Order: sequence, then structure tokens, then C-alpha cells
Amino acid sequence: MNFDYIVVGGGSGGCVLAARLSEDPSVSVALIEAGPADRNILIHVPAGLALLAQTRTANWNFHTVPQKGLNGRVGWQPRGKVLGGSSSVNAMIYIRGHRADEGNEGWSYDEVLPYFRRAEHNERLTDEYHGNAGPLNVMDLRSPNKYLQAFVDAGREAGFPITDDFNGAEQEGIGPYQVTHKNGERFSAAKAYLTPNLGRSNLTVFTEAHTTRILFEGKCASGVEFRRAGRIEQIGANHEVLLAAGALQTPQILMLSGVGPAAELARHGIGIVHDLPGVGRNLHDHVDAVQVVDAPHLKETFGVSLGGIGRVLKAIPEWRNRRSGMLTTNFAEAGGFVKSQASEAIPDLQLHFVVGKLIDHGRKTVFGHGYSAHVCVLRPQSRGSVTLASPDPMAAPLIDPNFFDHPDDMQRLVRGFRLMRDVLNQPSLARLGGKELARSANATSDADIEQFIRNYGDTIYHPVGTCRMGPGTMDVVGTDLRIHGLEGIRVVDASMMPRIIGGNTNAPTIMVAEKASDMIKAARLAGADPAPETVRAFADTEAPPAESLAA
Repeated sequence: MNFDYIVVGGGSGGCVLAARLSEDPSVSVALIEAGPADRNILIHVPAGLALLAQTRTANWNFHTVPQKGLNGRVGWQPRGKVLGGSSSVNAMIYIRGHRADEGNEGWSYDEVLPYFRRAEHNERLTDEYHGNAGPLNVMDLRSPNKYLQAFVDAGREAGFPITDDFNGAEQEGIGPYQVTHKNGERFSAAKAYLTPNLGRSNLTVFTEAHTTRILFEGKCASGVEFRRAGRIEQIGANHEVLLAAGALQTPQILMLSGVGPAAELARHGIGIVHDLPGVGRNLHDHVDAVQVVDAPHLKETFGVSLGGIGRVLKAIPEWRNRRSGMLTTNFAEAGGFVKSQASEAIPDLQLHFVVGKLIDHGRKTVFGHGYSAHVCVLRPQSRGSVTLASPDPMAAPLIDPNFFDHPDDMQRLVRGFRLMRDVLNQPSLARLGGKELARSANATSDADIEQFIRNYGDTIYHPVGTCRMGPGTMDVVGTDLRIHGLEGIRVVDASMMPRIIGGNTNAPTIMVAEKASDMIKAARLAGADPAPETVRAFADTEAPPAESLAA
């Protein structure tokens, strides 16, 4: 079975690619997703993300190797395993990053803004920075929590500017977040791009199909192998294979396919298709610390109590009937972009205000009520890696963000911790009568704060950079997202980002795929998208060749 384009990964990038490329009825597109279809109700109820975290539903549930910078702790790396990918399990915050975030040639702010606008349908904002006709619905929270405003007011009292648009002319400030919702439901990349187009005859979606390797004819990608329902299947690509499996699994798939650092491949007995040393390197992520405030009397916050459970039960029919009420929360309802010190040219910290007590990423049941305040370093200098644990494609990769390897990251986060505490102590929040949990409240000196961060800090879920774009020897893709030294294959996800975006990474990943779809279409029209000289036709009932099961 052959397709013109094979998209590997049904997350944010993959859903955009599948939808945009299949707009041309003469082009056949296959999308391969390891997870199921996005039918679980917890995905569509915005507040369902709390139970998604606790149950590991629709989640790869990865973990890091022990982190020296976290006192040897193992960090959590949740990634969506479902159509929509992480956009089906995330906190739905719509952020693009700062206009000063550098881009390679063709990827400057002015050059990518049209793709952000093309993707977006903003229900409120209508200026030159926003789109109002795109597939991705962006809106204000339908039923914001009453304490959101207290956080914003506290930010004003702490001396920060206030904004209602972090994606406009100026990012800096404190305010409510806009979210990827529509009519009170989560609006993932799958719902925005893929679901409306599933009826296209030229679009085939394989779910619960775990990609095991990319197939090559010499240096040209010729197809994809995947495991589904216990058997190995192969499909061929007439034009291109488009890797959109994310910053953790795109490099894993490449290495399993023989593309990556030669020594790493040889260590696992994998035949080398192409020695590319940058595959899996340059991993970096937003490292984050959380201060939790106990406020048992604030029953309108989320928490486990008789009153809290009662409110949730009453909210279920309201959401069912009107798509409104407390179940439309994304929990991280407000936040901001601020400078850790006045000398910073642009914000180097991001804040998230959560209307509940968040312990261990929400994976632990917390009794009582209160709120939480996150602060993360926007442009960390530490760099880590993704490598193979095993040649078994079903094994999780080894993930090493190498948190706090560079001392600047800790210095900024310590300043950010103090800054966030100052916001929490402002009158608008202080008058609520909450009490910071002892584990962070007892951290008063810089040394105390550093130890608190090492004991409790972790990711806020934005891994990038493992197939970095650029012209250097450690770069993996060019500005057209083609993999250096190979033909017929591109990377279209957050792994291509040379440097992490100053904000949440979902909207930028959608932008990347929008721009990539134009590049791919233009290459095909120009006759410049390379296809194997001999494209092998794969039947889905064909027994795999012996070498397809080899290490």
C-alpha cells in the first residue's frame, strides 16, 4: 500500500500536516498514530485534564533518567498518546513566544506571523497580530474562577504591567490566559484540523499503530514500518515521510531506523543508514518550581472535600447542558511573562496561577482547597539528550534534560521563586487568608530556595530541540525541515526548534506544521520533492521481510 505522503505522529504537527496536505484531492496522505482515537470524554471536558494526569490515560507517561540537578530524582515527561497528541492532554494555553525569539533564515517573527494568523480563529482579538478564520479556536475562558482576578490584581500590586493579550505587540505582563477551547470544550489540533476532514477519501488514519522504523532505499526514505494489533505492517511513500512524533520520539524513531550518531547506533547493533551526530542532542525544556498555598475556606478552588466534590457533581449537568461552569477550567487560568531582574531586555520567566493545590504534577490526590503558583525559566541554557535504551522499538527512550547543568538556570529560577512569593504576598491574595505549605515556606535564603527547587522542581512539559534546525555539524534539518544528507524525509515538530520558545510550545508547533505544509506543496508543484527512484509497493497483508524484525 502506497501513499504520496506518510505522516508519523498524530499530534499537533501531524494533524496539521494531514489536513493541509489532503486538501489536494489528487494527493494521498497516511497518518500513523500510536495511540487511539480521541473519544475519551476526559479529553473533551477541559477540567478532565486533572484525571488524565492521575490515570495516565492517553499518555506515554515517560520518565527521565535520574537528574543530578534534581538531587538524583527521576522527573516525569508526559506526552499525549492519542489523536491530537499533547494538545489532547495539555492545559490548552495559547501562547506563541516572544517576537525576539530568534529564528533561522525564513523563520523570523515577521515570516512566521502569517502562519500563526492562518491557524487561528480568535473569538475576541481582531488586530494585525491575530487571525479570525483559521481552524484553531482561541477564546477567553467561558467561566473563569473567581480567584483569577485576585492573582491579576496581586501582579499589579507587585508592580507588573497588566495585559489581556500575551500574543500581541507586547508579551510582558500579568493577565488571564486565552485557551484553545470552543463552546466550552477542549479544541485540540485533532478537533481543529483532523476530525472535520476524516471523510476525505485521500486521507487514511492508522490509530494504535506504533511506528517501529522508517524504511530507506539508500539515502531516500521509501516508507514506514509500524506494529498494529500484534503484527508488523509496512506502507510506502511516493514522495515524502514526515516525522511529527515529537521531541522525544522523533529522534528515537530516527535512531531505530539507522539515522543518528554512529556510536549510539553501533552500541545497539543497529545498521547505519546515515551518521548524523545531532540526532537526539540539544534537548532542553522549561524547568519549573511550584509554591502551593493551603486555603481550606476557599471552596471555589478545586480540591478534595465534601463541598468540593459536591460542586463538581453539580457542575456535570451544567457542562452537559450548557458547556459552561467550573468544568470549563484549564486550571492554569492566569499567569504572566516577567523579568527576573530589571536589567533583562525581555521576560525571562513565565508564571502560571493554578486554581487548586498542585502536588507532583497533579498525580497525587490532595485533600482540601487552595491554589498554586508556578514559575519557570523561559530560555534555559542547560542541554541534554534523548538516546536509546534498547533496539526494541516498543521500549521508551532514555530522556535526559540535564536540568540545571548550567548555573544560570538555577540563578534565574531562584530569583523567580522570590518574585512569585512577592506576588503571593500582595494584598489581593494575602487577604484570602491562605498559608504557603511549609516545604516551600521554610525556604527563605537563596540556598534554601535552591534546595527546595532541587527537591521538588521539574518540567512544565515543553521539550524541544532534539533534531535542531541549522547548517552546523550538530544540526539535523535545514530551514526547509529536510534532514541533512537524506532525501524524502522531513521533521515537523518541536524537535526542530534550535532554541526553546519563550512560552508554551503547542501553538508554535502548529505554526511550524502550517509553514511546512506550504513548503511541501511548493516543492511538489516545482517537481523538487525527491522520491525514491524505485518506490516499493507495500501491501498491508504482506509478511514483513526478515530484516524488518532485526535489531
